[in-house]
Formats: sequence, structure tokens, C-alpha cells
Amino acid sequence: MRILFITSNRIGDGVLSTGLLAGLMERYPGALFWVACGPLAAPLFRHAPGVERVIELRKEPYAGHWRKLLSATMFRRFEAVVDLRGSATAFLLWAKKRHVLRSNHTLHRVIHNASVAGFDPAPSPRVWPGAQARARARELIPEGRTVLAIGPSAAWPRKMWPVEYHAELIGRLTGPGAPLAGAHVLIAAAPGERDLVCPIIEAVPDERRIELIGEDLNLVAATFERVRLYVGNDSGLMHLAAAAGAPTLGLFGPTPDGRYDPWGEKTAQVRGPRSHEQIIAEEGSGFSGPSAMRDLTVDKVYEAAVALLARTASSQAKEIA
Repeated sequence: MRILFITSNRIGDGVLSTGLLAGLMERYPGALFWVACGPLAAPLFRHAPGVERVIELRKEPYAGHWRKLLSATMFRRFEAVVDLRGSATAFLLWAKKRHVLRSNHTLHRVIHNASVAGFDPAPSPRVWPGAQARARARELIPEGRTVLAIGPSAAWPRKMWPVEYHAELIGRLTGPGAPLAGAHVLIAAAPGERDLVCPIIEAVPDERRIELIGEDLNLVAATFERVRLYVGNDSGLMHLAAAAGAPTLGLFGPTPDGRYDPWGEKTAQVRGPRSHEQIIAEEGSGFSGPSAMRDLTVDKVYEAAVALLARTASSQAKEIA
């Protein structure tokens, strides 16, 4: 029995689809899954149980990527095709069941994904880093080491909280007498973003700094399983941290927090005094330009972080080992 699961090009949406994939694994025990997704999201699925093949959809002119997917799947029988991209693919393949997602801009993405196959409640996103990544993560974050993880980047500049604010927050959370006094600091970012996060790197002593810049997503996910707190912008890394079970504080500005909040009981989100709609009305909806989050103060993020630390103190102490 095979199931074709078509999901996102982007890391964040890919992470948010993992809950549905896990639910399907439980619904179809013993099934083999083929996952079609963008190259950035592909590592998320390589070690998932039951995933037989990951097909990378590299966008090509004239829908060439869809034609390649069809050529790879046309002569296979599938128990079900689950298409979160809303393409016509599911209707062109030999499948007993077809679940094709249609747009809905009112639901959280996890709930929206789950609805395509009738899951209620929605299964939570999760990570499958693999044994090698988890072994390396234990070396970087051994038992007893307290780590604050920071995700200072995002897909576009306007939804990035200023890096100098991140640096100040680190000092307030890890300095003498602070809630995470003396903690190590993990800085996660994509390839090519070292210059962007340099002020944060410089704010953390070498002996307390863990840099994961441009590293494999599976290693990043495995380290997130072991951190005490993650603070970061609305991004794929934020969703990865939440899926890994890290207490996760998402920072929001020109994107809608209602649909893209970090998912899970150990998560929270914070924004400045303006709603998403107010920011768009005042500054437009373009991707480029300066940060639209300068009015989200370090004080407000610090207070939210301390509250999340308090709320997750007992559960996190049991899980990090």
C-alpha cells in the first residue's frame, strides 16, 4: 500500500504538514509513503518512518516540476493521494482516495491541513531527525546544559525583529541573576545569513555559543529537542522548534499570528501594539524594506519569555535528558 503526500516548497509549511503525515501513518499502518515537496523542505521527511521516497519538486518553467512528478508516479497505484498544494495531480493518478486542499485563510494552517483528510482534532506537527543527528545534538547539548535558542532571521526582512533587540534580549535572559543565567546560546540561521546575525554572535562569549548557520535541518531539529527556550521570528525555524517540543516564543509583525502561531502546548506568540492589519494598512504588504517590528519592545518579549519559562518549567525538566 502506497500513499503520495504532496506538500510545500517552504520549510515552515512543510513542518506544519508533518502532523497530517503522522496522522496518515496511524490511519494506514504499514503503508509506504512517497513525499513530494520542495528541496528546502525535503530533509524534514528523509528519516520519517514509513517514508519510502522523497521527490524534490524544483520549480521549473511551464509547470515542468509537475510534469516530472507525474512521470515519477503515473504508473503506480496509490491507496490515497493527499495534495496540500491544490494541484490537479491527484485527479490524474491511479488512486482509491483523493484529498486535495483548497484555500482557507481563516483557520490555523495545522487545522486546515488536517481537515483535508478529516482529522479532528488535528494531529500535531513533529520532527524525525534520525539517530545520527540526535547523537550529534547530544554532543552539542549534553544532559544538564541549559540552552537558549535564537532564530533571528526570516524569509523576508520586514518580519525580522531587529538583531540588536535579539542581542539585548540574550543579555537579559542569560546574564547574572537572569532566568537563564549562564546558559549557552544557540544561534540558528540559513546559509548566507552569518553577516545578518553577526551582532548576535558577537554578543555571546565563545565558550557559551553554539552556531548552527546553514546546518542540516535534521541536526537543527535534534538540537531544538534539547533546548530550554526558543525565541524567534515567524519563520520555518520557529515552527521547527515548536514541532521539536521546545518551549517556543514566536515574534510577529506583518504576518497573521492567528494562522501561523507556533503550534503546541509549550508555545506562545507576542507582537507589538499594532495588529497585522494595522501594519499592512500603514506600511503596505511588500516583502522588502526595513523591519516592521521595531515597536515590539525588548521588555515585552522578555516578559513573554519569562512567562513561558515559568509555564513550562516542570515539563521541560523531565524531557531534556
